[in-house]
Amino acid sequence: MSTAFSTATTVDEALAALAGGARPVAGGTDLVVGARQGKALLPESLVAIHRVAELRGVEDVDGGLRLGPLATHAEVVAHRSVRERFTALADASAIVGSHATRAHGTIGGNLMNASPAMETGGPLLCLDATVSLRSATGTRAVAVGDLFAGPGSTVAASDELLVSVDLPPPAPGTGSAYVRLEYRRQMEIAVVGATAVVALEAGTVTGARLAITALAPTIRRVPEAEDALLGTTAEGGAVTAAARAAADGSFPISDVRASERYRKAMAEVIARRAIGVALARARGQDVPVPASGSHA
Repeated sequence: MSTAFSTATTVDEALAALAGGARPVAGGTDLVVGARQGKALLPESLVAIHRVAELRGVEDVDGGLRLGPLATHAEVVAHRSVRERFTALADASAIVGSHATRAHGTIGGNLMNASPAMETGGPLLCLDATVSLRSATGTRAVAVGDLFAGPGSTVAASDELLVSVDLPPPAPGTGSAYVRLEYRRQMEIAVVGATAVVALEAGTVTGARLAITALAPTIRRVPEAEDALLGTTAEGGAVTAAARAAADGSFPISDVRASERYRKAMAEVIARRAIGVALARARGQDVPVPASGSHA
């Protein structure tokens, strides 16, 4: 099969190509690897969007954050606001693939690939991120929590292009963390991952978000785990209950990387670690990025 290839320099050019049946590609770190491994054929038509300047950048906006879909993981993790106020996202971007992957792979590609094992999905979900999807007929906003339709699938129409990812300002006293089970430091994907975002006021948890990665068909929040933390001082009993709820809310599969039983057992361990790091950061402690490997 031959693949038609074009390059867009503006959003309008990219949208015209999508309307004609092309699929957008930026860093290509998922698409090319998948094709080489025989997991999926290359689409019949591709439009490269890496030259569209409007889709680049990481910027502070009204106390929140705006990510261009072409922002690379290296750019995300290097941004001061990401490391200081959206730390879970820094944790995730810091461990995507290898140095080369982080230099070329984009936040937009990571999101729209919609892998249940993707690193940045949990942080963006728990940090209340919203994506803007644009087509030739208009733009619509979709919460990241509503974006994932299934493994490798989103609610975006074939003629819609991701044009921005927006995160609101975190509440005062917020700490966040993303932790995954790691076997090695490079070229790993999550076997089990967890994101925790907690807000403290006078030592009491006033806000809690917890999401699990590689433990269900899509990355998902676990409300029962969040409820176990809310209104508590987040001592050991509450954290243990929340971690157990995260494990109970997981529906993993067995594959070449881990069995269902092992993933289920490790879900509680990784959730507890993520909560611990998020609480430490909310309390003003300096836990280095990435949080994976930390026992705070």
